[in-house]
Amino acid sequence: MPLSSYQLRELIAQGEGETLEFKKRTTHPSRISRTLASLANARGGRVLVGVEDNGRLVGVRDAEEELFLLRQAAAQYVEPPLTLQVEEVEDEGRTVLVVTVPESARKPHRALVGDGDWRGYVRVGDQSVQTSQLTEKVLRNEPAPGSQFERIPLSRHEQAALDFVRQQPRLTLNQYVKLINVSKRRAHRMLIKLVLHGYLRYHDKEKEPYYTKA
Repeated sequence: MPLSSYQLRELIAQGEGETLEFKKRTTHPSRISRTLASLANARGGRVLVGVEDNGRLVGVRDAEEELFLLRQAAAQYVEPPLTLQVEEVEDEGRTVLVVTVPESARKPHRALVGDGDWRGYVRVGDQSVQTSQLTEKVLRNEPAPGSQFERIPLSRHEQAALDFVRQQPRLTLNQYVKLINVSKRRAHRMLIKLVLHGYLRYHDKEKEPYYTKA
């Protein structure tokens, strides 16, 4: 069922976040491709084209041109290519494109940001953050959306990580090392094991990566 203008307003009122991005317009396929790849690599989400960063609904000037750029970005500027669902929603004479990006079963996706320069991105909060090699390894080993992770017996050290993220919003490697009193290398292996089996979610940040409850 298509979105009504009221539902569109409700969606905008939520503000940008892990599964929602606002774009005033699609300036170039390489720029929007980062957002598309980051959403596909995470939990999926929507891009509202015709909405400013502050949530002001301005509409698009030329819906056909926007659609062309979006489809070009998904097909030629994201690898593997993506299939988008695009809906036009009218609100007081202004058109907003609601672009739905499903969570992908073909992770990791990379975006073409320059001549021959393909980079991976993942959604962290309301930002599209460039991935590391470790993140791409994690994405590559994730099960397809809707499938079940292979749950495994946990050691007391691994259980300590899960207990921590139930009480705190995030866990860093250095915090985990202090928590269980083992080497950084061993702690790192355990955290990645927990990510690969669906117990934790790994996030890249500019300064220090961290882990949250999956």
